[in-house]
Amino acid sequence: MRILTPRNALLAAVTTGMMATVSLANAATTLNLSYNGPPDTDKNAVHLFASNLKRLVEEKTDGDIQLKLYPNSMLGEEQERMEQVINTPSLNIASFAGLSPIVPEIYVSAIPFLFEDYEAAHQFFDEGDYWNKVEDTLEERTGAELLGVIEEGGFLDFTNSKRPISSPEDFEGLRFRAMDPSQVALYEAFGASGTPIPWTDTYMALKTNVADGQMNPPMYIIMGSLYEVQKYLTLANVQYSDQFLIANGEWYDDLSEENRQAIEAAVQEASELNREDVEKRVDERIQFLADQGMEVIEPTEDELAAFREKGQPAYIEWLTDEQGIDRAWIEMALEDAGQSDLLAN
Repeated sequence: MRILTPRNALLAAVTTGMMATVSLANAATTLNLSYNGPPDTDKNAVHLFASNLKRLVEEKTDGDIQLKLYPNSMLGEEQERMEQVINTPSLNIASFAGLSPIVPEIYVSAIPFLFEDYEAAHQFFDEGDYWNKVEDTLEERTGAELLGVIEEGGFLDFTNSKRPISSPEDFEGLRFRAMDPSQVALYEAFGASGTPIPWTDTYMALKTNVADGQMNPPMYIIMGSLYEVQKYLTLANVQYSDQFLIANGEWYDDLSEENRQAIEAAVQEASELNREDVEKRVDERIQFLADQGMEVIEPTEDELAAFREKGQPAYIEWLTDEQGIDRAWIEMALEDAGQSDLLAN
């Protein structure tokens, strides 16, 4: 989940590590791949991606490169794993919590209601100038390579235990668990309050009424058994849920051209398999939540427009005022997403 950490401290650690790094590419045929979540392909789309990537890399390199999977943050939390992948031959699947301290500009990709559907999100990350710049910026700042964007659960939806939500006005007076201050800003724009709470504490916070609601894709609602403590599910497609595959730059640069192409092909194929699995199971997961007793609310187009009109300006203000993101990044992302009309706001 996305948690802000001190950027300067991480960059300092990264810089120190890079200075000490010597060429270790191809020093071993086995490479560690670390990530969050349980080793369950049914409940954790990140593990599904990792499992497919392992198989495909080993097939396409004829066994020259093998991957060893480390789920459940076994090799450390987000910041530790980022330092490892920058300084040693390895792969890491980072969430916003791992990447944003180094490239806070990635928060621009989480502007709420940025994408109408999966196809729009895929085009944004696969072909957009903004995302190309994110990849270049990570390499410039750390030397690491951002190899792919992993679809981890679909789009985020609102849940709560108090009442059906179909418009911004329905948020008035409610308390929400937030992943980070950007979500706090979004909730406040709707008239609710938000408090950052770690994912591991979310279930108990909802059960004890520390928070009335939260937002996540259906996959995470099921993974965390949140349907046991939440009554209402609003299908608002708030943000696209994704994580980021990162490789040690020196190791990657020193690969043979054949193996580099094999890895790129494996990443692309594993990503396509993930997208197919996640997207075909969204309706199934929503139905599961309904079967568990959740009331599913589908806002109308007018109601979704009301969410956008309040939520997007508040989030963009947070990007510029609180995070200090240069407006050029925002303009580029909005153009790639076909929402240049927001530039006038």
